[in-house]
Amino acid sequence: MATLTIEELATALQPGQPVAGLDLGTKTIGIAVSDLGRRLANPRPVIKRVKFTKDAEVLLALATKEKVAAFIIGLPVNMDGSEGPRVQATRAFVRTMSEKTEIPFVYWDERLSTVAAERALLEMDVSRAKRAERIDSAAASFILQGALDRLAFLQRN
Repeated sequence: MATLTIEELATALQPGQPVAGLDLGTKTIGIAVSDLGRRLANPRPVIKRVKFTKDAEVLLALATKEKVAAFIIGLPVNMDGSEGPRVQATRAFVRTMSEKTEIPFVYWDERLSTVAAERALLEMDVSRAKRAERIDSAAASFILQGALDRLAFLQRN
């Protein structure tokens, strides 16, 4: 399936359908999944990237297990709003994934999500080694939580 806007997703989702947040990195894919009420983002273990086909299999297996209705994927736009190579890589990933699944993707501006995740992990006094393991899933949680908050707002109005 193609990509949707957050507004289109809000009208397409049925009650009780969870959504997943993705933080696409060069070495890992951070993942978070919402609860059934789509109120809270819950981090999941990262996917260590190997090659696209294997990464897609692991991601789609998780989506099937968790009954994910949509992917919210962080779009790493530069602070000035311009799009660099990481945005192009993210869009290419989504295009290729769209050939493998009917699950829709929604792009979500992820500016400062990693900074916020790092700050949250520091506040929880997580060691440097553990932060390195958890940062991508924490960033995926921040991406997903922002989208969940927006979905809740759209569904109230």
